[in-house]
Amino acid sequence: MKAVVDKDTCTGCGLCADVCPEVFEVVGDLAKVIVDEVPAAAVNTCREAADSCPVEAITIEE
Repeated sequence: MKAVVDKDTCTGCGLCADVCPEVFEVVGDLAKVIVDEVPAAAVNTCREAADSCPVEAITIEE
């Protein structure tokens, strides 16, 4: 599974990095995915981060 952040939509609020720091970090004013594949232990929190994104900038690719 992969996570993707739409850089044109992201507002850099940091919620994703707070919820799932294993997958996301905020660099400057944008969120960034820091892994190629979401680790098995972080799948649920990664989905939670995507669902929690206030501007729906995160998509999950199975």
